[in-house]
Amino acid sequence: MPVALITGVTGQDGSYLTRLLLAKGYEVHGVIRRASSFNTARIEDLYQDPHQPGVRLFLHYGDLCDGTGLRRILERVRPDEVYNLGAQSHVRVSFEQPEYTADTVALGTLRLLDAVRDYVERTGRQVRFYQAGSSEMFGAAPPPQNERTPFYPRSPYAVSKVAAHWYAVNYREAYGLYIVNGILFNHESPQRGETFVSRKITRAVGRIVHGLQQKLYLGNLEARRDWGYAGDYVEAMWLMLQQPEPDDYVIATGESHSVKEFLEAAFGYVGLDWRRYVEQDPRYFRPTEVEHLEGDASKARAKLGWAPKVRFAELVRMMVEHDLELARREKLLVKNGYPAVSGGRD
Repeated sequence: MPVALITGVTGQDGSYLTRLLLAKGYEVHGVIRRASSFNTARIEDLYQDPHQPGVRLFLHYGDLCDGTGLRRILERVRPDEVYNLGAQSHVRVSFEQPEYTADTVALGTLRLLDAVRDYVERTGRQVRFYQAGSSEMFGAAPPPQNERTPFYPRSPYAVSKVAAHWYAVNYREAYGLYIVNGILFNHESPQRGETFVSRKITRAVGRIVHGLQQKLYLGNLEARRDWGYAGDYVEAMWLMLQQPEPDDYVIATGESHSVKEFLEAAFGYVGLDWRRYVEQDPRYFRPTEVEHLEGDASKARAKLGWAPKVRFAELVRMMVEHDLELARREKLLVKNGYPAVSGGRD
């Protein structure tokens, strides 16, 4: 039974990847940060008491800021594959917390790579390592962007991801480790965090339809992104680690849409005109904007046999339907005396 270790297991990508690997017969170990409240909602339906027989999902307390803890987890888990998905991943927040972002995204990757290097040298075991890159690394580089496009990061988050990317390349070349970089363009789902623009929009649609919210506040509506489905993209992560030799791959749909187009699709699905409900707020503009990201995944198509299954309109529909149901349940709670979740969150 292959064994996988996932940092960021409780995030959107971590939850989808966990499902994929369990379906493929893996034993999956996830690294979670200690918190005073449970933060495992995305994988709650997968988790079982580890005392029960046949359990294949295990969680370990750890943090990318704690190199010693990461080394102990590696020794305990003895993974065949490591997926480094953990990060402070909110671009706008990275301007407010640049040092923490660099510590988790850039140095966190370095700590994990160094721990894997030492583990491989000591045990002689092969470990295949996936590093989660981001289209934000391309920043102001003109589209379409592919593996040969020079990076031009425009945020502390993107700069940190570029550093993590080159740490991964260096450790691959210097120590002969099996390390791949997946440069994934925007990928969304009903499990996307509610502070990201795609989910912020679909969550607002559901709440507006059910009378729980009146306005939606956003920043740059002209920004264009290449939006895909997270469930498709985690399959690409797995495929990268199944190749004979490690390499770097762009994963994208090859088409881009503006935030306005996302609004039109999401509000249009429920028969509403988004212009009546959306206002711009200067707080949500980035100090340095990224105007247009559109990926060229030709290499992944040719070498991995990967192609996106879910297209833009279907992705928006999926997310709106999920959040309509979520808002319906929230309305029932309000009707029975429970407070509503505040709308218009960052």
